[in-house]
Amino acid sequence: MLLLMIIYSEKKMNKKILVTGGSGLVGKHLKDILQDANYVRSKPWNLLNPSRVDDLLYVFKPDVVIHLAARVGGIMDNITYPVEYLEENTLMNTNLLRACHEHDVDKVIAINSTCMYPDVVENYPMKEDVLFDGAPPADNFAYAMSKRLMATQIESYVNEYDKNWSYLIPCNLYGEYDKYEEHHSHFVSALIKKIYDAKDSIEIWGTGKPLRQFMYAGDLARVIKYMIENDVRGNYNVAPDYVHSIEDITKIGMKACGKGDLKVIYDNTKPDGQYRKDVDSSKLLSILENFKFTTLEEGIRRVYDNFSKRHN
Repeated sequence: MLLLMIIYSEKKMNKKILVTGGSGLVGKHLKDILQDANYVRSKPWNLLNPSRVDDLLYVFKPDVVIHLAARVGGIMDNITYPVEYLEENTLMNTNLLRACHEHDVDKVIAINSTCMYPDVVENYPMKEDVLFDGAPPADNFAYAMSKRLMATQIESYVNEYDKNWSYLIPCNLYGEYDKYEEHHSHFVSALIKKIYDAKDSIEIWGTGKPLRQFMYAGDLARVIKYMIENDVRGNYNVAPDYVHSIEDITKIGMKACGKGDLKVIYDNTKPDGQYRKDVDSSKLLSILENFKFTTLEEGIRRVYDNFSKRHN
């Protein structure tokens, strides 16, 4: 796993900010909107090693830590490697949070996932107060439990030591910097590659019936930046208010990519995943000023255009 760190001093905020997972999907989008930053990338900072994490905090002495680093992947990867997902994520989170406490980091913003919500709840979209009201879905249970543990760790540090620490719970993400390999990518990125490669048809795993929210990763980066600049505290869902079936998202994607006439074949032997996991972002939007999410059509078009340019 590649763990790249980004450190920068934002002149407007006059804060030293450390971003873990800076080479990932959200980290690169965050870099796009912090153009005046000074970036340092270094492979030796291994979050699985507590001594290296301690060294990291000692060397850079950040005021703010944005924790994006995680082992992530698609459904099949989660099913195949549950031990790695549970252990690696739990170790990274524990090592970093402990070091942030010991080095008196003023503000921490960590990124969680909607997969940590219960598999089934009574009311949708889900609000933050039902987070622990049932077991997470079986197909990414280990990853989800590592995220639940991180939420509990952060809340415990806040309660015991009065920390200015928070976590965000974004819905499914996509963007120009995502992975596109089927076993490691998120659905929209895998879909875009399939559409790009397709001649006459594309194959979609599952029935196409599950309902999903998808958010352009640049939108999450804008939320993170706002939280830093305005010293926002608390734990929040982050997602647009639309919900689509996988079947509808596929149609939207094909149209946005200019290939609306492709035939879609659904492979019912592959898992659907959780049927529904949309979340309510009204708590967050009540404090954001005139925030607009990127539409699914526009976001997919951006990513497809970028992917096409890089592969032509």
